Amino acid sequence: MDQAFDEVRAALHTVWNRRWLALAIAWGVCVAGWLVVALIPNSYESRARIFVELDDVLSEQLQIAGEGRQELVKVRQTLASAVNLEKVVRATKLGEDIRTEPEMQAAIAKLTENIKVESQQDNLFEISATIGKSDLSDAENAALAQDVTQKMIDIFREENVAGARGEVADTIVFLDEQLEERKQELEAAEQRRMAFEAANPELIGGSATVSTRITNLRSEMRGVDADLAAAQSALAAISGQIASTPRTMVVPGQGGGARQALAEARSQLAGMRSRGLTDGHPDLQAVQRQIALLEKQAASEGDGSYGSPNPAYTSLISIRAERQANLQALQARKAALQSDITAMMAAQSSEPAVAAEGNRISRDYDVLRTKYDELLKNREEMRLRGDVQTERSAFQFQVIDPPTAPRRPASPNRPLLLLGVLFAGIAAGAGVAFALGRLKAGFATAERLERSLDLPVAGTISRSMTPDRKTHERLRLKQFAGGLAALGGLCVVLLAIEFIQVGTVA
Repeated sequence: MDQAFDEVRAALHTVWNRRWLALAIAWGVCVAGWLVVALIPNSYESRARIFVELDDVLSEQLQIAGEGRQELVKVRQTLASAVNLEKVVRATKLGEDIRTEPEMQAAIAKLTENIKVESQQDNLFEISATIGKSDLSDAENAALAQDVTQKMIDIFREENVAGARGEVADTIVFLDEQLEERKQELEAAEQRRMAFEAANPELIGGSATVSTRITNLRSEMRGVDADLAAAQSALAAISGQIASTPRTMVVPGQGGGARQALAEARSQLAGMRSRGLTDGHPDLQAVQRQIALLEKQAASEGDGSYGSPNPAYTSLISIRAERQANLQALQARKAALQSDITAMMAAQSSEPAVAAEGNRISRDYDVLRTKYDELLKNREEMRLRGDVQTERSAFQFQVIDPPTAPRRPASPNRPLLLLGVLFAGIAAGAGVAFALGRLKAGFATAERLERSLDLPVAGTISRSMTPDRKTHERLRLKQFAGGLAALGGLCVVLLAIEFIQVGTVA
Protein backbone atom coordinates (compact mmCIF):
# COMPACT_ATOMS: atom_id res chain seq x y z
CA MET A 1 0.00 0.00 0.00
CA ASP A 2 2.80 2.43 0.89
CA GLN A 3 4.59 1.58 -2.31
CA ALA A 4 1.46 2.27 -4.39
CA PHE A 5 0.94 5.57 -2.61
CA ASP A 6 4.57 6.43 -3.25
CA GLU A 7 4.13 5.68 -6.95
CA VAL A 8 1.12 7.98 -7.13
CA ARG A 9 3.05 10.79 -5.40
CA ALA A 10 5.91 10.30 -7.81
CA ALA A 11 3.60 10.43 -10.83
CA LEU A 12 1.89 13.60 -9.61
CA HIS A 13 5.26 15.18 -8.90
CA THR A 14 6.45 14.34 -12.39
CA VAL A 15 3.36 15.85 -14.02
CA TRP A 16 3.46 18.90 -11.75
CA ASN A 17 7.04 19.67 -12.67
CA ARG A 18 5.94 19.80 -16.32
CA ARG A 19 2.55 21.35 -15.75
CA TRP A 20 3.00 24.08 -18.34
CA LEU A 21 3.70 21.51 -21.02
CA ALA A 22 0.66 19.52 -19.90
CA LEU A 23 -1.51 22.67 -19.99
CA ALA A 24 -0.31 23.58 -23.48
CA ILE A 25 -1.02 20.10 -24.80
CA ALA A 26 -4.46 20.09 -23.13
CA TRP A 27 -5.28 23.43 -24.80
CA GLY A 28 -4.16 22.16 -28.19
CA VAL A 29 -6.10 18.89 -27.94
CA CYS A 30 -9.25 20.59 -26.64
CA VAL A 31 -9.26 23.34 -29.25
CA ALA A 32 -8.71 20.84 -32.07
CA GLY A 33 -11.33 18.46 -30.67
CA TRP A 34 -13.90 21.20 -30.18
CA LEU A 35 -13.37 22.38 -33.75
CA VAL A 36 -14.01 18.83 -35.00
CA VAL A 37 -17.15 18.58 -32.85
CA ALA A 38 -18.35 21.93 -34.15
CA LEU A 39 -17.97 20.73 -37.76
CA ILE A 40 -20.16 17.65 -37.16
CA PRO A 41 -23.65 18.53 -38.50
CA ASN A 42 -26.67 17.93 -36.34
CA SER A 43 -28.90 15.04 -37.43
CA TYR A 44 -32.64 15.29 -36.83
CA GLU A 45 -34.95 12.30 -36.63
CA SER A 46 -38.63 12.27 -37.58
CA ARG A 47 -40.86 9.35 -36.57
CA ALA A 48 -44.28 8.17 -37.67
CA ARG A 49 -46.45 5.15 -36.88
CA ILE A 50 -48.82 3.45 -39.30
CA PHE A 51 -51.41 0.72 -38.76
CA VAL A 52 -52.00 -1.90 -41.46
CA GLU A 53 -55.23 -3.91 -41.14
CA LEU A 54 -55.45 -7.18 -43.09
CA ASP A 55 -58.15 -8.98 -41.09
CA ASP A 56 -60.92 -8.79 -43.67
CA VAL A 57 -63.78 -11.18 -42.97
CA LEU A 58 -64.77 -11.60 -46.61
CA SER A 59 -61.22 -12.40 -47.72
CA GLU A 60 -60.87 -15.00 -44.98
CA GLN A 61 -64.19 -16.58 -45.95
CA LEU A 62 -63.10 -16.75 -49.59
CA GLN A 63 -59.67 -18.09 -48.56
CA ILE A 64 -57.85 -15.75 -50.94
CA ALA A 65 -54.23 -16.81 -51.30
CA GLY A 66 -51.41 -14.39 -50.51
CA GLU A 67 -53.17 -12.46 -47.74
CA GLY A 68 -52.50 -12.18 -44.01
CA ARG A 69 -48.99 -12.83 -42.85
CA GLN A 70 -47.54 -12.74 -46.35
CA GLU A 71 -48.77 -9.17 -46.85
CA LEU A 72 -47.21 -8.10 -43.54
CA VAL A 73 -43.89 -9.57 -44.61
CA LYS A 74 -44.24 -7.70 -47.89
CA VAL A 75 -44.77 -4.44 -45.99
CA ARG A 76 -41.53 -4.86 -44.03
CA GLN A 77 -39.48 -5.92 -47.05
CA THR A 78 -40.65 -3.43 -49.68
CA LEU A 79 -41.30 -0.26 -47.71
CA ALA A 80 -37.57 0.58 -47.52
CA SER A 81 -36.62 -0.93 -50.87
CA ALA A 82 -34.20 0.78 -53.24
CA VAL A 83 -37.00 1.63 -55.70
CA ASN A 84 -39.04 3.41 -53.04
CA LEU A 85 -35.99 5.21 -51.65
CA GLU A 86 -35.13 6.49 -55.12
CA LYS A 87 -38.62 7.98 -55.33
CA VAL A 88 -38.05 9.64 -51.95
CA VAL A 89 -34.72 11.11 -53.08
CA ARG A 90 -36.21 12.53 -56.28
CA ALA A 91 -39.24 14.00 -54.49
CA THR A 92 -37.30 15.82 -51.71
CA LYS A 93 -34.31 18.15 -51.34
CA LEU A 94 -32.05 15.13 -51.22
CA GLY A 95 -32.15 14.94 -55.02
CA GLU A 96 -31.62 18.60 -55.89
CA ASP A 97 -27.87 18.31 -56.54
CA ILE A 98 -27.90 14.80 -58.01
CA ARG A 99 -27.02 14.68 -61.71
CA THR A 100 -25.54 11.24 -62.40
CA GLU A 101 -26.51 7.66 -61.67
CA PRO A 102 -23.54 7.01 -59.30
CA GLU A 103 -24.59 10.04 -57.26
CA MET A 104 -28.11 8.67 -57.08
CA GLN A 105 -26.88 5.26 -55.95
CA ALA A 106 -24.71 6.89 -53.28
CA ALA A 107 -27.68 8.94 -52.04
CA ILE A 108 -29.87 5.80 -51.91
CA ALA A 109 -27.18 3.88 -50.00
CA LYS A 110 -26.83 6.70 -47.46
CA LEU A 111 -30.59 7.03 -47.08
CA THR A 112 -30.86 3.25 -46.55
CA GLU A 113 -28.70 3.62 -43.45
CA ASN A 114 -30.84 6.50 -42.17
CA ILE A 115 -34.27 4.92 -42.78
CA LYS A 116 -35.66 2.37 -40.33
CA VAL A 117 -38.92 0.41 -40.55
CA GLU A 118 -39.62 -1.49 -37.34
CA SER A 119 -42.59 -3.72 -36.54
CA GLN A 120 -43.79 -2.85 -33.04
CA GLN A 121 -46.74 -5.27 -33.18
CA ASP A 122 -48.32 -7.56 -35.76
CA ASN A 123 -50.01 -4.71 -37.63
CA LEU A 124 -48.21 -1.62 -36.24
CA PHE A 125 -45.11 -0.22 -37.95
CA GLU A 126 -42.83 2.67 -37.02
CA ILE A 127 -41.01 4.62 -39.74
CA SER A 128 -38.06 6.83 -38.75
CA ALA A 129 -35.82 9.02 -40.92
CA THR A 130 -32.60 10.68 -39.71
CA ILE A 131 -31.23 13.58 -41.80
CA GLY A 132 -28.05 15.56 -41.13
CA LYS A 133 -26.62 17.35 -44.18
CA SER A 134 -23.71 19.72 -43.59
CA ASP A 135 -24.86 22.16 -46.29
CA LEU A 136 -28.24 22.67 -44.61
CA SER A 137 -29.14 24.49 -41.42
CA ASP A 138 -30.59 22.77 -38.41
CA ALA A 139 -34.09 23.97 -39.23
CA GLU A 140 -33.76 22.72 -42.81
CA ASN A 141 -32.47 19.32 -41.67
CA ALA A 142 -35.41 18.99 -39.26
CA ALA A 143 -37.92 19.89 -41.98
CA LEU A 144 -36.24 17.53 -44.46
CA ALA A 145 -36.43 14.62 -41.99
CA GLN A 146 -40.16 15.21 -41.59
CA ASP A 147 -40.59 15.50 -45.37
CA VAL A 148 -38.75 12.21 -46.01
CA THR A 149 -40.91 10.36 -43.48
CA GLN A 150 -44.09 11.77 -45.00
CA LYS A 151 -42.96 10.77 -48.48
CA MET A 152 -42.35 7.21 -47.28
CA ILE A 153 -45.93 7.05 -46.02
CA ASP A 154 -47.29 8.46 -49.30
CA ILE A 155 -45.38 5.91 -51.37
CA PHE A 156 -46.56 3.09 -49.14
CA ARG A 157 -50.19 4.19 -49.49
CA GLU A 158 -49.89 4.55 -53.26
CA GLU A 159 -48.29 1.17 -53.89
CA ASN A 160 -50.21 -1.00 -51.43
CA VAL A 161 -53.68 0.51 -51.61
CA ALA A 162 -54.10 2.10 -55.02
CA GLY A 163 -51.63 -0.12 -56.84
CA ALA A 164 -53.10 -3.41 -55.67
CA ARG A 165 -56.04 -3.23 -58.06
CA GLY A 166 -53.81 -2.70 -61.10
CA GLU A 167 -51.65 -5.63 -60.04
CA VAL A 168 -54.71 -7.87 -59.78
CA ALA A 169 -55.93 -6.79 -63.24
CA ASP A 170 -52.53 -7.53 -64.82
CA THR A 171 -52.45 -10.91 -63.12
CA ILE A 172 -55.90 -11.79 -64.49
CA VAL A 173 -54.81 -10.89 -68.03
CA PHE A 174 -51.73 -13.07 -67.68
CA LEU A 175 -53.78 -15.98 -66.32
CA ASP A 176 -56.24 -15.66 -69.23
CA GLU A 177 -53.37 -15.94 -71.71
CA GLN A 178 -51.98 -18.99 -69.93
CA LEU A 179 -55.44 -20.58 -69.81
CA GLU A 180 -55.89 -20.14 -73.56
CA GLU A 181 -52.54 -21.83 -74.26
CA ARG A 182 -53.30 -24.69 -71.87
CA LYS A 183 -56.74 -25.08 -73.41
CA GLN A 184 -55.29 -25.62 -76.87
CA GLU A 185 -52.74 -28.12 -75.56
CA LEU A 186 -55.47 -29.95 -73.64
CA GLU A 187 -57.71 -30.20 -76.71
CA ALA A 188 -54.85 -31.61 -78.79
CA ALA A 189 -54.05 -34.17 -76.07
CA GLU A 190 -57.71 -35.15 -75.87
CA GLN A 191 -57.87 -35.72 -79.63
CA ARG A 192 -54.79 -37.97 -79.46
CA ARG A 193 -56.31 -39.95 -76.61
CA MET A 194 -59.64 -40.40 -78.41
CA ALA A 195 -57.87 -41.60 -81.56
CA PHE A 196 -55.80 -44.11 -79.59
CA GLU A 197 -58.84 -45.43 -77.71
CA ALA A 198 -60.74 -45.83 -80.98
CA ALA A 199 -57.87 -47.86 -82.45
CA ASN A 200 -57.20 -49.86 -79.27
CA PRO A 201 -60.42 -50.17 -77.25
CA GLU A 202 -58.98 -52.93 -75.10
CA LEU A 203 -56.14 -50.62 -73.91
CA ILE A 204 -58.21 -47.61 -72.90
CA GLY A 205 -56.27 -45.75 -70.26
CA GLY A 206 -52.92 -47.44 -70.99
CA SER A 207 -51.30 -50.52 -69.49
CA ALA A 208 -51.45 -49.09 -65.99
CA THR A 209 -55.21 -48.75 -66.26
CA VAL A 210 -55.45 -52.21 -67.84
CA SER A 211 -53.49 -53.69 -64.93
CA THR A 212 -55.83 -51.97 -62.53
CA ARG A 213 -58.83 -53.33 -64.40
CA ILE A 214 -57.34 -56.85 -64.38
CA THR A 215 -56.81 -56.56 -60.63
CA ASN A 216 -60.39 -55.42 -60.17
CA LEU A 217 -61.70 -58.26 -62.35
CA ARG A 218 -59.73 -60.80 -60.36
CA SER A 219 -61.09 -59.38 -57.16
CA GLU A 220 -64.60 -59.62 -58.60
CA MET A 221 -63.83 -63.18 -59.72
CA ARG A 222 -62.99 -64.13 -56.14
CA GLY A 223 -66.30 -62.72 -55.01
CA VAL A 224 -68.16 -64.67 -57.71
CA ASP A 225 -66.37 -67.87 -56.67
CA ALA A 226 -67.47 -67.35 -53.09
CA ASP A 227 -71.06 -66.69 -54.20
CA LEU A 228 -70.94 -69.75 -56.46
CA ALA A 229 -69.80 -72.01 -53.61
CA ALA A 230 -72.58 -70.64 -51.42
CA ALA A 231 -75.16 -71.21 -54.17
CA GLN A 232 -74.01 -74.82 -54.69
CA SER A 233 -74.23 -75.49 -50.97
CA ALA A 234 -77.73 -74.00 -50.84
CA LEU A 235 -78.82 -76.12 -53.83
CA ALA A 236 -77.49 -79.31 -52.20
CA ALA A 237 -79.33 -78.47 -48.98
CA ILE A 238 -82.64 -77.91 -50.75
CA SER A 239 -82.18 -81.12 -52.76
CA GLY A 240 -81.71 -83.04 -49.51
CA GLN A 241 -84.89 -81.53 -48.10
CA ILE A 242 -86.79 -82.50 -51.25
CA ALA A 243 -85.51 -86.08 -51.02
CA SER A 244 -86.80 -86.34 -47.46
CA THR A 245 -90.18 -84.79 -48.24
CA PRO A 246 -92.96 -87.10 -49.70
CA ARG A 247 -94.75 -85.94 -52.82
CA THR A 248 -98.20 -86.92 -51.43
CA MET A 249 -99.81 -87.04 -48.04
CA VAL A 250 -101.35 -90.42 -47.07
CA VAL A 251 -104.87 -90.13 -45.71
CA PRO A 252 -105.87 -93.30 -43.73
CA GLY A 253 -109.15 -95.10 -44.58
CA GLN A 254 -111.01 -97.93 -42.95
CA GLY A 255 -108.02 -100.25 -43.32
CA GLY A 256 -105.78 -98.39 -40.81
CA GLY A 257 -102.84 -95.87 -40.95
CA ALA A 258 -99.77 -98.10 -41.68
CA ARG A 259 -98.98 -96.24 -44.93
CA GLN A 260 -98.97 -92.86 -43.19
CA ALA A 261 -96.69 -94.20 -40.44
CA LEU A 262 -94.43 -95.67 -43.14
CA ALA A 263 -94.19 -92.30 -44.87
CA GLU A 264 -93.30 -90.56 -41.62
CA ALA A 265 -90.62 -93.18 -40.87
CA ARG A 266 -89.07 -92.75 -44.32
CA SER A 267 -89.07 -88.96 -43.83
CA GLN A 268 -87.31 -89.38 -40.49
CA LEU A 269 -84.73 -91.68 -42.14
CA ALA A 270 -84.01 -89.09 -44.87
CA GLY A 271 -83.57 -86.40 -42.24
CA MET A 272 -81.02 -88.48 -40.35
CA ARG A 273 -79.04 -89.13 -43.50
CA SER A 274 -79.06 -85.43 -44.41
CA ARG A 275 -77.53 -84.76 -41.00
CA GLY A 276 -74.64 -87.06 -41.90
CA LEU A 277 -75.60 -90.21 -39.94
CA THR A 278 -74.20 -93.42 -41.42
CA ASP A 279 -75.92 -96.82 -41.68
CA GLY A 280 -73.99 -98.06 -38.63
CA HIS A 281 -75.60 -95.48 -36.34
CA PRO A 282 -77.97 -97.12 -33.79
CA ASP A 283 -80.77 -94.60 -34.28
CA LEU A 284 -80.66 -95.00 -38.03
CA GLN A 285 -80.71 -98.83 -37.75
CA ALA A 286 -83.74 -98.61 -35.42
CA VAL A 287 -85.60 -96.49 -37.95
CA GLN A 288 -84.70 -98.95 -40.74
CA ARG A 289 -86.15 -101.87 -38.74
CA GLN A 290 -89.28 -99.83 -38.09
CA ILE A 291 -89.61 -99.10 -41.82
CA ALA A 292 -89.32 -102.82 -42.67
CA LEU A 293 -92.09 -103.66 -40.17
CA LEU A 294 -94.35 -100.86 -41.46
CA GLU A 295 -93.86 -101.99 -45.08
CA LYS A 296 -95.27 -105.45 -44.14
CA GLN A 297 -98.23 -103.84 -42.37
CA ALA A 298 -98.94 -101.50 -45.28
CA ALA A 299 -98.92 -104.44 -47.70
CA SER A 300 -101.53 -106.25 -45.63
CA GLU A 301 -103.80 -103.13 -45.50
CA GLY A 302 -104.47 -103.23 -49.22
CA ASP A 303 -106.29 -100.16 -50.62
CA GLY A 304 -107.72 -98.96 -47.34
CA SER A 305 -105.93 -95.60 -47.63
CA TYR A 306 -105.44 -92.85 -50.33
CA GLY A 307 -102.91 -90.00 -50.97
CA SER A 308 -103.14 -86.19 -51.78
CA PRO A 309 -100.41 -83.69 -53.09
CA ASN A 310 -97.98 -82.44 -50.42
CA PRO A 311 -97.78 -78.54 -50.35
CA ALA A 312 -94.36 -78.56 -48.67
CA TYR A 313 -92.95 -80.68 -51.48
CA THR A 314 -94.29 -78.28 -54.11
CA SER A 315 -92.78 -75.26 -52.30
CA LEU A 316 -89.38 -76.94 -52.06
CA ILE A 317 -89.45 -77.72 -55.79
CA SER A 318 -89.95 -74.00 -56.63
CA ILE A 319 -87.11 -72.97 -54.27
CA ARG A 320 -84.80 -75.49 -55.92
CA ALA A 321 -85.62 -74.10 -59.37
CA GLU A 322 -84.82 -70.56 -58.18
CA ARG A 323 -81.48 -71.64 -56.71
CA GLN A 324 -80.58 -73.57 -59.85
CA ALA A 325 -81.20 -70.42 -61.90
CA ASN A 326 -79.02 -68.36 -59.51
CA LEU A 327 -76.26 -70.97 -59.79
CA GLN A 328 -76.38 -70.88 -63.58
CA ALA A 329 -76.20 -67.05 -63.56
CA LEU A 330 -73.13 -67.10 -61.32
CA GLN A 331 -71.46 -69.67 -63.54
CA ALA A 332 -72.14 -67.51 -66.59
CA ARG A 333 -70.74 -64.42 -64.80
CA LYS A 334 -67.61 -66.35 -63.88
CA ALA A 335 -67.09 -67.45 -67.46
CA ALA A 336 -67.50 -63.86 -68.70
CA LEU A 337 -65.01 -62.51 -66.16
CA GLN A 338 -62.50 -65.20 -67.05
CA SER A 339 -62.87 -64.32 -70.71
CA ASP A 340 -62.30 -60.59 -70.03
CA ILE A 341 -59.22 -61.28 -67.91
CA THR A 342 -57.76 -63.55 -70.60
CA ALA A 343 -58.38 -60.98 -73.34
CA MET A 344 -56.83 -58.09 -71.37
CA MET A 345 -53.78 -60.09 -70.39
CA ALA A 346 -53.30 -61.15 -74.00
CA ALA A 347 -53.60 -57.58 -75.27
CA GLN A 348 -51.23 -56.28 -72.61
CA SER A 349 -48.54 -58.88 -73.32
CA SER A 350 -48.86 -58.98 -77.12
CA GLU A 351 -48.45 -55.21 -77.74
CA PRO A 352 -46.12 -53.69 -75.10
CA ALA A 353 -45.20 -50.72 -77.32
CA VAL A 354 -48.86 -49.88 -77.88
CA ALA A 355 -49.50 -50.14 -74.14
CA ALA A 356 -46.58 -47.82 -73.41
CA GLU A 357 -47.92 -45.33 -75.94
CA GLY A 358 -51.31 -45.49 -74.22
CA ASN A 359 -49.64 -44.81 -70.87
CA ARG A 360 -47.83 -41.77 -72.25
CA ILE A 361 -50.94 -40.33 -73.86
CA SER A 362 -52.99 -40.82 -70.68
CA ARG A 363 -50.23 -39.34 -68.51
CA ASP A 364 -49.83 -36.27 -70.72
CA TYR A 365 -53.57 -35.71 -70.75
CA ASP A 366 -53.85 -36.02 -66.95
CA VAL A 367 -50.96 -33.55 -66.40
CA LEU A 368 -52.42 -30.98 -68.78
CA ARG A 369 -55.86 -31.40 -67.24
CA THR A 370 -54.50 -30.86 -63.73
CA LYS A 371 -52.58 -27.74 -64.77
CA TYR A 372 -55.59 -26.35 -66.58
CA ASP A 373 -57.83 -26.87 -63.55
CA GLU A 374 -55.26 -25.18 -61.26
CA LEU A 375 -54.97 -22.16 -63.58
CA LEU A 376 -58.72 -21.90 -63.85
CA LYS A 377 -59.09 -21.98 -60.07
CA ASN A 378 -56.37 -19.34 -59.62
CA ARG A 379 -57.99 -17.12 -62.25
CA GLU A 380 -61.37 -17.26 -60.53
CA GLU A 381 -59.81 -16.58 -57.11
CA MET A 382 -57.87 -13.62 -58.49
CA ARG A 383 -60.96 -12.22 -60.21
CA LEU A 384 -62.94 -12.57 -56.99
CA ARG A 385 -60.09 -10.93 -55.10
CA GLY A 386 -60.21 -7.98 -57.49
CA ASP A 387 -63.96 -7.65 -56.93
CA VAL A 388 -63.41 -7.71 -53.17
CA GLN A 389 -60.73 -5.03 -53.35
CA THR A 390 -62.94 -2.88 -55.57
CA GLU A 391 -66.00 -3.09 -53.33
CA ARG A 392 -64.29 -3.45 -49.97
CA SER A 393 -60.51 -3.40 -49.79
CA ALA A 394 -58.94 -6.01 -47.54
CA PHE A 395 -55.98 -3.68 -47.06
CA GLN A 396 -56.86 -0.98 -44.53
CA PHE A 397 -54.21 1.69 -43.94
CA GLN A 398 -54.21 4.28 -41.15
CA VAL A 399 -51.62 6.78 -39.91
CA ILE A 400 -51.59 6.54 -36.12
CA ASP A 401 -48.89 9.16 -35.47
CA PRO A 402 -48.07 11.60 -38.31
CA PRO A 403 -44.40 12.46 -38.95
CA THR A 404 -43.03 14.47 -36.07
CA ALA A 405 -41.22 17.80 -36.49
CA PRO A 406 -38.01 17.27 -34.47
CA ARG A 407 -37.01 20.04 -32.06
CA ARG A 408 -33.74 18.58 -30.83
CA PRO A 409 -31.04 16.81 -32.78
CA ALA A 410 -30.94 13.05 -32.53
CA SER A 411 -27.17 13.01 -33.00
CA PRO A 412 -24.48 13.83 -32.19
CA ASN A 413 -24.68 14.25 -28.42
CA ARG A 414 -22.66 17.44 -28.58
CA PRO A 415 -22.58 18.29 -24.84
CA LEU A 416 -21.22 14.86 -24.07
CA LEU A 417 -18.64 15.19 -26.86
CA LEU A 418 -17.52 18.62 -25.58
CA LEU A 419 -16.99 17.28 -22.06
CA GLY A 420 -15.29 14.22 -23.48
CA VAL A 421 -12.84 16.37 -25.47
CA LEU A 422 -12.09 18.39 -22.30
CA PHE A 423 -11.24 15.30 -20.29
CA ALA A 424 -9.33 13.83 -23.22
CA GLY A 425 -7.23 17.02 -23.52
CA ILE A 426 -6.39 17.07 -19.81
CA ALA A 427 -5.56 13.37 -19.90
CA ALA A 428 -3.37 13.85 -22.99
CA GLY A 429 -1.43 16.72 -21.39
CA ALA A 430 -0.88 14.79 -18.15
CA GLY A 431 0.10 11.68 -20.07
CA VAL A 432 2.71 13.47 -22.18
CA ALA A 433 4.19 15.19 -19.11
CA PHE A 434 4.39 11.88 -17.26
CA ALA A 435 6.01 10.13 -20.23
CA LEU A 436 8.66 12.81 -20.59
CA GLY A 437 9.39 12.61 -16.87
CA ARG A 438 9.88 8.85 -17.12
CA LEU A 439 12.37 9.30 -19.96
CA LYS A 440 14.72 11.44 -17.85
CA ALA A 441 16.89 9.85 -15.15
CA GLY A 442 15.77 11.15 -11.76
CA PHE A 443 14.06 10.17 -8.54
CA ALA A 444 11.11 12.05 -7.12
CA THR A 445 11.45 10.60 -3.57
CA ALA A 446 14.15 9.15 -1.36
CA GLU A 447 12.32 5.82 -1.19
CA ARG A 448 12.56 5.36 -4.96
CA LEU A 449 16.26 6.13 -4.81
CA GLU A 450 16.75 3.47 -2.10
CA ARG A 451 14.84 0.87 -4.13
CA SER A 452 16.75 1.65 -7.28
CA LEU A 453 20.29 1.65 -5.77
CA ASP A 454 19.59 -0.84 -2.99
CA LEU A 455 21.54 1.45 -0.64
CA PRO A 456 20.38 3.40 2.37
CA VAL A 457 19.77 7.12 1.89
CA ALA A 458 21.22 9.19 4.72
CA GLY A 459 18.97 12.21 4.13
CA THR A 460 17.48 14.66 1.68
CA ILE A 461 18.03 18.37 1.14
CA SER A 462 14.90 20.49 0.95
CA ARG A 463 14.51 23.06 -1.74
CA SER A 464 15.06 26.59 -0.52
CA MET A 465 13.91 29.71 -2.33
CA THR A 466 14.52 33.41 -1.86
CA PRO A 467 11.55 35.71 -1.22
CA ASP A 468 11.72 36.96 -4.81
CA ARG A 469 11.67 33.41 -6.07
CA LYS A 470 8.67 32.58 -3.93
CA THR A 471 6.83 35.63 -5.23
CA HIS A 472 7.61 34.57 -8.78
CA GLU A 473 6.41 31.01 -8.11
CA ARG A 474 3.13 32.23 -6.68
CA LEU A 475 2.61 34.36 -9.77
CA ARG A 476 3.31 31.40 -12.03
CA LEU A 477 0.91 29.27 -10.02
CA LYS A 478 -1.82 31.88 -10.45
CA GLN A 479 -1.12 31.99 -14.16
CA PHE A 480 -1.36 28.18 -14.39
CA ALA A 481 -4.63 28.16 -12.46
CA GLY A 482 -5.94 30.90 -14.74
CA GLY A 483 -5.01 28.95 -17.84
CA LEU A 484 -6.68 25.82 -16.50
CA ALA A 485 -9.78 27.78 -15.45
CA ALA A 486 -9.91 29.44 -18.87
CA LEU A 487 -9.92 25.99 -20.49
CA GLY A 488 -12.84 24.89 -18.31
CA GLY A 489 -14.62 28.21 -18.84
CA LEU A 490 -14.33 27.86 -22.62
CA CYS A 491 -15.94 24.44 -22.37
CA VAL A 492 -18.80 25.92 -20.32
CA VAL A 493 -19.29 28.68 -22.90
CA LEU A 494 -19.44 26.12 -25.73
CA LEU A 495 -22.00 24.11 -23.79
CA ALA A 496 -24.14 27.20 -23.28
CA ILE A 497 -23.95 28.07 -26.97
CA GLU A 498 -25.00 24.53 -27.87
CA PHE A 499 -28.07 24.64 -25.63
CA ILE A 500 -29.06 28.02 -27.00
CA GLN A 501 -28.75 26.84 -30.61
CA VAL A 502 -30.76 23.71 -29.95
CA GLY A 503 -33.53 25.73 -28.31
CA THR A 504 -33.87 28.02 -31.35
CA VAL A 505 -34.56 25.23 -33.92
CA ALA A 506 -38.05 25.75 -35.36
